[in-house]
Amino acid sequence: MLVLVAPGQGAQTPGFLTPWLELPGTADRLAAWSDAIGLDLVHYGTKADADEIRDTAVAQPLLVAAGLLSAAALGTPTSAAAAAGSPGAVAGHSVGEFTAAAFAGVLDDTAALRLVRTRGLAMAEAAAIAPTGMSALLGGDPEVTVPHLEKLGLTPANVNGAGQIVAAGTLEQLAALEADKPEGVRRVVPLKVAGAFHTHHMAPAVATLEQAAQELSPADPTVPYVSNKDGQTVATGAEVLARLVGQVANPVRWDLCMETFQALGATALIEVCPGGTLTGLAKRALPGVATVALKTPDDLDAARTLVAEHTAV
Repeated sequence: MLVLVAPGQGAQTPGFLTPWLELPGTADRLAAWSDAIGLDLVHYGTKADADEIRDTAVAQPLLVAAGLLSAAALGTPTSAAAAAGSPGAVAGHSVGEFTAAAFAGVLDDTAALRLVRTRGLAMAEAAAIAPTGMSALLGGDPEVTVPHLEKLGLTPANVNGAGQIVAAGTLEQLAALEADKPEGVRRVVPLKVAGAFHTHHMAPAVATLEQAAQELSPADPTVPYVSNKDGQTVATGAEVLARLVGQVANPVRWDLCMETFQALGATALIEVCPGGTLTGLAKRALPGVATVALKTPDDLDAARTLVAEHTAV
């Protein structure tokens, strides 16, 4: 059984969409999405520097667009579960859940991009209220790490599994973490994000997103949609949309998502562009599950082979 997953913020790098725009039709599709959301995705995906694409309001729609483009290039049916070769489940990490919602047919591509554009702008405004950020902790025992973070006033915003937890809070709190790492943690790595996402610092963005979501009419998922709130599959479009709104200020439990993939019988996992982070976690937490990360179009052949070998006809 194949799982199709989408990465979250921080996976973007300067120029990462350039090779994808060489594929037929992708430049036109990206230009149309740019017009729909009022953001030049072509520029930001090809010419912008690291600081420009670190901007939350830019990074989030850029990542969703990249995931949608690469999935379309892969040729995997995503919004029609009855089609042969459909993935057995879809999921996304943080903003990647918007990509996954489009994969599952809950939102069409343009609606997903418009909503995530609103999300990015609202979260950027919330992040501007106070200097905050996020850092990944590599290694350590969650039972030791989580209480240590809470002692420092930090939130375990992403519990990713495979020995990785992401802490979020003020820059002062993160500096204190650098100086006082939990026992067993090997490294503390600052992330390329502009705020303490998935914490109470993002509460102002939730109200904005709630209002925008009221204008949408979500469809029920056509493939199993695994929520990163608790790793559970969600059966209705209304519940998916509610979770997309609430997750802005709630921790991401990717560890529980991977447990669900295993329970569902996953044998393969493909991470859409810009892939790498989630496949890395899967290699450590899901031994025996074949993985492919879509970084450039050169990865498509390997991914197509995985699709052919691990989906039902």
